[in-house]
Amino acid sequence: MIELAVGFAVAGAASNALGTVCQRKAASTVARGGGLRLLLALARRPVWLVGIGGVTGAALFQALALVNGPLALVQPLFVLELPFALLIAVPLLHSGLPPAGWRAVAGVVAGLALLLVSAAPAGAKHQASMERWIPALALCLGAMATAVVLARTGRSALFRAAVLAAAAAIGNALTAALLKSATGTFAASGLPAFLTAWQTYGFALTGVGTLLLLENALQAGALEASQPALTIGDATVSLVLGVTLFDERVRTGWWLVPEAVGVGLILWGVLRLTRVVPHIQQTLVGEGGARGRAEDRTPRRSPDV
Repeated sequence: MIELAVGFAVAGAASNALGTVCQRKAASTVARGGGLRLLLALARRPVWLVGIGGVTGAALFQALALVNGPLALVQPLFVLELPFALLIAVPLLHSGLPPAGWRAVAGVVAGLALLLVSAAPAGAKHQASMERWIPALALCLGAMATAVVLARTGRSALFRAAVLAAAAAIGNALTAALLKSATGTFAASGLPAFLTAWQTYGFALTGVGTLLLLENALQAGALEASQPALTIGDATVSLVLGVTLFDERVRTGWWLVPEAVGVGLILWGVLRLTRVVPHIQQTLVGEGGARGRAEDRTPRRSPDV
């Protein structure tokens, strides 16, 4: 079961990365704008349809991974989405990844492997009592609301990006916990029980809210401020929710030393990759993005992954 969870989670990260790159590639060929006209223009581009398929496949893979493995194992594996996105973008855009980028990818992969092997997350529960859900929901939603308030009052763009990214990370972890419970209900009791479970509608609502927070975090400031909070925050909160909600277990004691080294490698790799992303992004935008910006005259504030 653990092997299945790992395989589905890695496939989900790769699928989401493919979806992100293809959607960005399609958007770069369309003049900036919004509404139905933009959607219709994108729908005529096969690469955009591939991107939608990638995002849809990622959601399915994540659900399958959470059914087969602990939350504390599945969510950290989605850290691989960032290096996957770069590895897919390089051949798609006929661009080269600099040596620093390859070293950063290796650092993320090695750090994640060291962290998960050392922590060895385990646990097979899919449901939690309301006595556990209520404080978890209160703390997560309260922390997200506090981050939004701090972002509105903060004067620094880097600070706003960091706190909004932290809120999005908490939302990602909470959405995954609700999805795990809902898919567990589906696996055990079928579609009618899934459609009547409150967790089903909970993960849909938190997912939409988290997406909005993520977009605002990426627009608020530099990627160097938001990406580390997103990457480390999601994995950390997922670990806490897995332990407190589903009785998942991780190694402690002297195992904390290699776990800390693994986290450090991941953080170092992510920070290095955020410096590679603007180069890839510039290639990705190309003439289409420049043409759209000329028509819109609205300056871009920060790069998006």
